[in-house]
Amino acid sequence: MGEGGGTLVCLFGGTYPHNNQHYHASLYPNLSRTSSGHVEIKFPQSCRLKMATHVADHGSLFTDPDFPAHRGSLFFDRSTPLVQFSEDITWLRPQDICSTPRLFPDNPQDGQVKQGILGDCWFLCACTALQKNEHLLNKVIPTGQSCWTEHGYNGSFTCHVWQFGQWMEVTIDDYLPCIGGKLCFSRCQSQDIFWLPLLEKAFAKLHGSYEKLWAGQVADALVDLTGGLAERWTLRDLSGRPGSRGIVAVPEEMILQKLMKLKDRCLMSCSVLSSRKEAGELGELHAFVILDIQDVGHASGRELLLLRIWNPWGRRCWKGLWQDGGDGWRQLEPAVTSKLLSQLQEGEFWMDEEEFLREFDEVTIGYPISKEGHLQSLHTGNVLSHVQQLSGSWTKGQTAGGCRNNSSFPRNPKFWLRVSESSEVCVALLQKHLKLEELQATPAWIGRVQRYRCREKELPSSAMDQESNASQAIGLHIWKVAKQRFNLQKTLGTLPAASTSCHSYEREVHLRCDLSPGYYLLIPSTFLKDVEGRFLLRVLSTGRISLSEMKPSLHGSAREEEKPSGAWQTVQLQGRWEGGRTAGGSRNFSSYHCNPRFPLSVRADLGDCNVKVVLRQHCQDHQYHPIGFHVFQVPGSGWNLRSSSLQGLEPVTSCVPHCHSQEVCRLCRLSVGEYVIVPSTYVPDQEGDFTLTVLTKKGTGATFGKPIQSQEKLGQILQEVTFTAVMGR
Repeated sequence: MGEGGGTLVCLFGGTYPHNNQHYHASLYPNLSRTSSGHVEIKFPQSCRLKMATHVADHGSLFTDPDFPAHRGSLFFDRSTPLVQFSEDITWLRPQDICSTPRLFPDNPQDGQVKQGILGDCWFLCACTALQKNEHLLNKVIPTGQSCWTEHGYNGSFTCHVWQFGQWMEVTIDDYLPCIGGKLCFSRCQSQDIFWLPLLEKAFAKLHGSYEKLWAGQVADALVDLTGGLAERWTLRDLSGRPGSRGIVAVPEEMILQKLMKLKDRCLMSCSVLSSRKEAGELGELHAFVILDIQDVGHASGRELLLLRIWNPWGRRCWKGLWQDGGDGWRQLEPAVTSKLLSQLQEGEFWMDEEEFLREFDEVTIGYPISKEGHLQSLHTGNVLSHVQQLSGSWTKGQTAGGCRNNSSFPRNPKFWLRVSESSEVCVALLQKHLKLEELQATPAWIGRVQRYRCREKELPSSAMDQESNASQAIGLHIWKVAKQRFNLQKTLGTLPAASTSCHSYEREVHLRCDLSPGYYLLIPSTFLKDVEGRFLLRVLSTGRISLSEMKPSLHGSAREEEKPSGAWQTVQLQGRWEGGRTAGGSRNFSSYHCNPRFPLSVRADLGDCNVKVVLRQHCQDHQYHPIGFHVFQVPGSGWNLRSSSLQGLEPVTSCVPHCHSQEVCRLCRLSVGEYVIVPSTYVPDQEGDFTLTVLTKKGTGATFGKPIQSQEKLGQILQEVTFTAVMGR
């Protein structure tokens, strides 16, 4: 750079793509591209002298040794498009970026959120919730901090983020990533406002790097910034899409009515998970915010709802009927049209209900928070003023029992919930990412965060290292019991009072139910057994509740739980699934009839029989196949066990869905008759040896024969789901 200013030439590796837009041309007018593909960043002499002066003045200001202003704070594994800017990003303090930096604006519009080159639209959408609630904003960014023009300013700022049951204090310096002297990540509408980029930096520090924020869930960021809950509602038919069943299915005709009631009480975000041919301008894997919903009366003989949507990119990207000058506005009176269009700010647009339901895939809603700081039910508006939480863990060989497909399910941690009065109750299960433990052990992480407020002494004074994907598929079941002393095995054999629809790879799952007074058994679980992890169980209720962990003395050891009480006799039968012969797969496949059959007879002279069936596969390196079995009662003596089809028969008991586990089991009571047990893998031609163990109560009549073959169709898929993160590049 010369004495009279200068030019820095850098290579960007092409344009930064999103819907064929050039980010640099719009964000940084002092950038120009050369014919060779390089970008010139021109600095006037005054800017150069000002930067040099401020750098000289920064010697006494705080610099964060745990999250320093260098590439290590930008990148995690350099796997995102952010890596193409690694040579171009510099770190500047706010007084290097503008002459009069401010933390908050006088005019709220000046503080409007705008996304930069980092794909963290999911986080920025959640940040707009703070603008709706001054109490929350002051909680996350405490008041009274000295800023740049005030006495006592030392270059540091403190933010509070909710993590794993407590509010964490995160202190940062105010060096911010820039390109060409301007912020390159998030910024406010007025570029002299810095509450947003500072909060973004605190969030990046908590996660380990800016690159860790590239993609995520709006719901997770909402929880972290509010300490509350958030739900995801699908706008799509999820039949046939097992990978999306971790979200709540709300009837289409009810979604807009629910949103109308909630629009002034909480943040509402909507996401596009796949592009649409008709309106690709919305992009894909991108999150937006629903700012308003207006009922503009009847037009063309139908009720008309318009939704005002905000795009974190900061530009109006909608080209539908209700774009500026679109045909949709002809349906309204000119005065109404003028009023609605005048409300639009940069990055906002209107669309009608039909367009909204067609273009967006899901909606994320944060639970409303009352003036007293209590959460309110999304569905009833009731105040959930009674809150209790406890932490726990799944430990391999002890309390990691897996889902209900496993005989070890009773090993899982168990909790008592006492409901003192009829209440609306919301129970949330939050898992802690396993890599957090590794991160905590590194010297670079020590001192990164401090405890701000902790309601439970046993919770760690550390932050959650959240990945774009959660650690494990998790679920939650609740049973009502008559009293605290009860038969656990019998209780678990009945239908739960409430449960999550499946185990899903969400960071947090929760369920809402209306509970009558009494005792309830809560069991959180992972889908797979022997998977270790830590979790937080939160219960929020309209009425008085008491949450406590069930002591081991109340439910006995895991070994006692697995085998029912009494004198039992055991028969073990060996079998094998062999590709092309006896590995027929599940009932979804026509080859199901190839699977081995094991006849079972309950004699008439001894009455009903208690039977426990255990299927255990044998394989190396824990490369388990998903396995399950069905037990069918077959017709009279004329039915041939070896050659007859099971077509038209319904199983009397089943151990499905097929589970990625070494062992699955089912306890049942069989009446007098002839039965056949058919074990199977989920997919055909998956080879492996197995042992079928059948336990019967002594004194009851059950006999066994040699394994034979069977045939039928239909079946169930694995109840294990994932989710899609949004990034908004």
